[in-house]
This record gives sequence, C-alpha cells and structure tokens, in this order.
Amino acid sequence: MSKFGELVQSEVPVLIDFYADWDESQENYATSTLREVAAALGDKAKVIKIDIEKNDALAKALRIKSNPTYIIYKDSEMKWRQSGNQDAHTLISLVQQFV
Repeated sequence: MSKFGELVQSEVPVLIDFYADWDESQENYATSTLREVAAALGDKAKVIKIDIEKNDALAKALRIKSNPTYIIYKDSEMKWRQSGNQDAHTLISLVQQFV
C-alpha cells in the first residue's frame, strides 16, 4: 500500500477506477470512458485503473464493495467517491473541480 500512498500524494487530481476483470461488459464501458476522460484532462489530472482482485488488501482497506467504484484524490486526501457507472462528462466535470 505504500505505492498507493505515493500515487495519491499528487498535486494534481487522481481519478481511480477500482474494477474487477471478471465483469467484461463493465470493463469495456469503463475503459472507453476513462480514455475519454484522460484525453480531455491531459496533464491536469491522472487517470488510473486498479483491479480489486489483484489488489485485495487495498480494496478491503478502502471498503470497495461495488464494481466499479471511482475515487478522486488530491494531495493524499479523498475528495469524492461514487460506486456505479459514471459517464465521461460527469467524471471530467468532477475532476476539474479539483484542478
């Protein structure tokens, strides 16, 4: 989890998609959405995907119970969290609040 701590220490907002590989339809939707978000935000934010099955300890520590769960961090502080599908425009608007 020390790498996660370093990841969220960023001065730019960090949008993290916590997902599971077993949900292929969800994975395809989220991947295209996150690509759109990353392209729109450029270097103003980081967009990252974390597989909850491969990072079970982290998922448990953050109490990730739904797939997907999106969290925005800035300067090591959780700024926003939501489970369930989010469209690209919503995610872009949310991240821009913390730029």
